[in-house]
Amino acid sequence: MSGANTNGTTHTNGGNHVSTKRTSTPGKATVLALGKAFPDNLLLQEQLVEGYFGDTKCEDATMKEKLERLCKTTTVKTRYTVMSKELLSKYPDLAKEGSPTIKQRLEIANQAVLDMATKASLACIADWGRPATHITHVVYISSSEIRFPGGDLHLSARLGLNKNVGRVTLYLLGCHGGVAGLRVAKDIAENNKGSRVLLVTSETTVLGYRPPNPSRPYDLVGAALFGDGAAAVVVGADPIEETEFGFLELNHSEQWFVPGTEGVVEGRLTEEGICFRLGRDLPEKIEENIEGFCRSLMEGVVEEGFEGLFWVVHPGGPAILNGVERRLGLGLGKLEWSRRALRDYGNVSSNTVFYVMDYMREEMRKGGRAEEWGMVLAFGPGITFEGILVRRLC
Repeated sequence: MSGANTNGTTHTNGGNHVSTKRTSTPGKATVLALGKAFPDNLLLQEQLVEGYFGDTKCEDATMKEKLERLCKTTTVKTRYTVMSKELLSKYPDLAKEGSPTIKQRLEIANQAVLDMATKASLACIADWGRPATHITHVVYISSSEIRFPGGDLHLSARLGLNKNVGRVTLYLLGCHGGVAGLRVAKDIAENNKGSRVLLVTSETTVLGYRPPNPSRPYDLVGAALFGDGAAAVVVGADPIEETEFGFLELNHSEQWFVPGTEGVVEGRLTEEGICFRLGRDLPEKIEENIEGFCRSLMEGVVEEGFEGLFWVVHPGGPAILNGVERRLGLGLGKLEWSRRALRDYGNVSSNTVFYVMDYMREEMRKGGRAEEWGMVLAFGPGITFEGILVRRLC
């Protein structure tokens, strides 16, 4: 076991579970608050196929049957989307094959990403309980916004942050962006005494929306799996007693890339928007490398086996979660928070790990789990592995 400070108060919850409020380790970055936001349009998975093929005026029965199968295998039930019938009515070329619509897509996406980022940030700051002017740094993440000055500046102005707030923007990282942002926020918080970092992620699928085409089977995966939304956390070291209530300590972080897998997950910006390619071997590659990556994160810090940890894993899809579960020998329920986030929101790229984290916090505060140490993991283009060994404080 590490030298982390495990002193704290212990109390019971309804007489059934024991929960411990642990003392944070001096100088270690801690997640102090969390907020999330979504667009207004709620998409029910059971209505997706008819709506998508109707909106794009596609009559390909084979592709329609394939999408119906994908909608079942993804396990997604609901998602939120910026795209709507109103937008398609205003920008009809978005649903037409081969239309040069990048200008229209960016008009929609840049505004939507900022709006969602603002809502998530305000929810997070309210959860934190301190004034927005006490934020010293912003880490802004999106694979859906392309402009400069970027959303980091526009968001800082909207929130009324101080003009000397330090800003970092991470663009086009895809699904590992949220954990990459945590890694950066951790480094800032631990190397700038008293700092409070607002980490914001915001994503929309507007840039990749297009009609079905047999030459682009990956589009159907995206249609069945991906959603829109935003998330925000405040990260800082040495929480102020009775004022800040950290729930997750960020102990050690690592980033790996898997050599020779640069083409397994690809996205290219074209005149029609972003075109994605997802290799069929993505779950297999993650499964092959996950054990070594996790052992590296744990080395010299915790002695528990994988089953003794809690897991906050980005739900890239059910095949990825199944592979992680299988390779690490995790028992039933260990990835339940990830599966629940996938079911309720779909894969929302960099945001999703924070939706998983929110479910984790909810259960931990109820005293439903006993594990002290855990993993926060995400996988993205590269193939890139992002991970943080964490310690629960609530």
